[in-house]
Amino acid sequence: GGAPIKKTSSIGRLIQDTVSFSLRGTHSRSEFTMGDDLWPAEIDSGQISQVVGNLVVNADQAMPHGGTLRVSCENFIHTADSETSVPDLQPGEYIRIKIRDEGVGIPEDYLKRIFDPYFTTKAKGNGLGLATTYSIIKNHNGLITVASEIHVGSTFTLYLPASRHEEVVVEAPVTVEPVVTGTGRILIVDDEEAIRDLVAFTLNRLGYETSGTETAMEGVNLYREKLEAGERFDLVILDLTLPGGMGGKEALKQLIEIDPTVNAIVSSGYAMDSTMSRYQDFGFRGVIAKPYEASELGRTVHQVIQAGKVSFEPSYDGGRLASRVA
Repeated sequence: GGAPIKKTSSIGRLIQDTVSFSLRGTHSRSEFTMGDDLWPAEIDSGQISQVVGNLVVNADQAMPHGGTLRVSCENFIHTADSETSVPDLQPGEYIRIKIRDEGVGIPEDYLKRIFDPYFTTKAKGNGLGLATTYSIIKNHNGLITVASEIHVGSTFTLYLPASRHEEVVVEAPVTVEPVVTGTGRILIVDDEEAIRDLVAFTLNRLGYETSGTETAMEGVNLYREKLEAGERFDLVILDLTLPGGMGGKEALKQLIEIDPTVNAIVSSGYAMDSTMSRYQDFGFRGVIAKPYEASELGRTVHQVIQAGKVSFEPSYDGGRLASRVA
């Protein structure tokens, strides 16, 4: 879940777009009931989109033959002594979101456990989707509840604090920056194959040669092999968190032992991690946060490669050609 980076936002369009995108290519359809004059909410838009996406994917999987997903969003005032009192919800003004499916339902024995980390009934599930959802809503000072009936369906209800009297932050128009091309060999170390493929595709289009590994140890070994073969990588893009016990910081320490002039960029989706803000203290030459934009990726890669190029000068030290890092 991570710490949310909140701003006052309009939530109705965010929910509709996320639901529609998550159901794209499925056999299910969606129906929306959006209240009039929805209040703004102070949210991390990316995290709330992740929450809604998780719930929609789960709902679709509960309807293997397709069905209708009914989504409602309305203003809700909660008072402790009202007929609509909700346990564990503090009095206040909220946006109430309901996501109701026509699926197989959740057995009563499971209802109290579905938000527990690693609890799952799916053959390939890891039990983290609903746990992350719960964490995000809690970090927004909200509440998530669930009601379900076997062979009828399930309803997840989200309560997010409203910012009734706040103005919605208007995003500045997006400016499309030119993509910077370049040349060089780049090693991509990331445990997610889709990310490696996407980064490689982007950098290949920009003129670079790329190689990729899933773990830090594989990356270190490949870097050593290429260095010994005279095919040194001009840049390494290291994911901060990697499987196998060695993350990006530890991998860079080993790479520096192999090649003190190694150029490395740290990459992560955890923007709040100290390594991302103080990357130079750990030996990295650049930083790029996920999700990537092609223009930012191209610009950062080009700058780091150019700044780290080794230039050879016609001066000798003890009969050997001296070099320096430009």
